[in-house]
Amino acid sequence: MTEEFERKQERRDPIEVRVGTTLRERDVTVAVAESCTGGLIGSLLTDVAGSSDYFDRSVVTYSYDSKRELLAVSRETLDVHGAVSEPVAREMARAVCDTAGTTWGVATTGVAGPDGGTDETPVGTVYVGISNAAPWGTKASKTTAERYVFEKPETRTEFKDRFARQALSDLLARLQNEQ
Repeated sequence: MTEEFERKQERRDPIEVRVGTTLRERDVTVAVAESCTGGLIGSLLTDVAGSSDYFDRSVVTYSYDSKRELLAVSRETLDVHGAVSEPVAREMARAVCDTAGTTWGVATTGVAGPDGGTDETPVGTVYVGISNAAPWGTKASKTTAERYVFEKPETRTEFKDRFARQALSDLLARLQNEQ
């Protein structure tokens, strides 16, 4: 196979397959903390045969209480920034990575609508947090969070799908950049 053919084939594979292949090749693991995606990222990852090689868990933390109880997202962060915010996405990603003992943690928090948005955080807003646990002593662990605002689709389900696939795309980008 030529490199060009391999690149074209890679673009045809669904994001969950590309993520799974990359995780497996690097012998690393992932756990997910989901709010607005309600378990969809975990579902996408486990749609791939052999995902038990790299997927540990998906924790659905939809409410403030579940974010505090299961991920120890601080009350102060929730009070000051609200659940749909960069700091909450960061805390969620870091916490699921640490509590699961995985190499990578992914988190989503957002507004899938059709109601609930504000001028600052409109329907279609999602924050994706990505965290990695580098080997002890390297001080190379890193957590990032990105904000995305998607145009309103036909259904709430379409938002959730876009959010989940964006989270997987962000994870894949981090995996490829931190070889």
